[in-house]
Amino acid sequence: MIKTYLSSEQRVKMALEHREPDRIPFDIGSTSATGITAGAYKNLLSYMGVKKDIKIIDMMQQLAYLDEDFLEKFKVDTRGLSPNLPSGAREEDENYLYFTDSWGIKYRMPKKGGYYYDIWQSPLKGEIEKNDIDRYPWPDLINLTQVEELKEKIEQWKNKNNPPALVLEATGGGFFEYPFWLRGFENFYMDLVSNPSLACYLMDKILEYKMRCWEILLKAIGEYILVVWESNDLGVQNGTMISPEMYRKYVKPREKKLFTFIRKTSPKKIYIAYHTCGSVYDIIPDLIEVGVDILNPVQVSAAKMDTKKLKKEFGKDLTFWGGGVDTQHILPYGTPRQVKEEVKRRIEDLAPGGGFVFTPVHNIQAGVPPENIIAMWETLQDYGRY
Repeated sequence: MIKTYLSSEQRVKMALEHREPDRIPFDIGSTSATGITAGAYKNLLSYMGVKKDIKIIDMMQQLAYLDEDFLEKFKVDTRGLSPNLPSGAREEDENYLYFTDSWGIKYRMPKKGGYYYDIWQSPLKGEIEKNDIDRYPWPDLINLTQVEELKEKIEQWKNKNNPPALVLEATGGGFFEYPFWLRGFENFYMDLVSNPSLACYLMDKILEYKMRCWEILLKAIGEYILVVWESNDLGVQNGTMISPEMYRKYVKPREKKLFTFIRKTSPKKIYIAYHTCGSVYDIIPDLIEVGVDILNPVQVSAAKMDTKKLKKEFGKDLTFWGGGVDTQHILPYGTPRQVKEEVKRRIEDLAPGGGFVFTPVHNIQAGVPPENIIAMWETLQDYGRY
């Protein structure tokens, strides 16, 4: 048992080193996949007797900015860093709210009953050639103002009595995700089959952009970062979005290139976290091979994603950052007692030997009862000690 006091940063680092700290590290709100939507956060604060205006930090997903006093009260060990990307033009009509992101992708959300924005217009949809990709107005690179804003946050956190573990997320989606959003899902799926040269050209353009952003950020603030956060949603409920063979041919080599670049660019040792939803069991060995240290979210309700099996087979190589409680069924629709039993089960499966950071499977959605969120947290406090 650990006798000495651990800071949050030390606690997370021990877990990433596959050692058992004093307790399981807890993350909520550090990334675009471990947050709380504005509706859920508002209801939770109200349940706690707190009244505050809610600030949105992720327009598409409607994720809330979590106040520092909330993070401290809930003993959150992490803090997230991500450049503030311009959301572009906002519009509305009788039925919808619209916004355009920095990539030129247009989203809309129903005014009545809408919880988040869906992609409405993909700017590179239809018949295109490589020249159209070359002419496309790519987002601006990370600028000095954005870097200085991140440095100010770091300065505040590193001087705390209990410095948190810092997680850096650069540009949101991955080089395999943005093509679906820019081209539309049907178009990009067809590209991968009938015009792979075009599909690869688009992925490479996005990869080049992401690498340049990572270079700027890591050279400026990399000395303070423990975890870098990348993503490519590769899974759906019952398997991978594309065949494992197609993944290995088109996506895996580019992941290897990106992660090698990140490690070489970082001024110190960092841990690479990889977000992919769904059933990705069949390609987990590939993810380990290309350099992934941390898997998020561990979608426990998807096929082949049994936490006990995953820990046994991959626990020596991967830290599981997530899987603490099912967000598809149990957290939104279960009773507090069911939430408690779910959390206990996941802790028993994933915590032994370290290599586990507790967070729900995915962002806590608007309809989740605050009683269930409290039940999740209280169970972690009761059963999350080594």
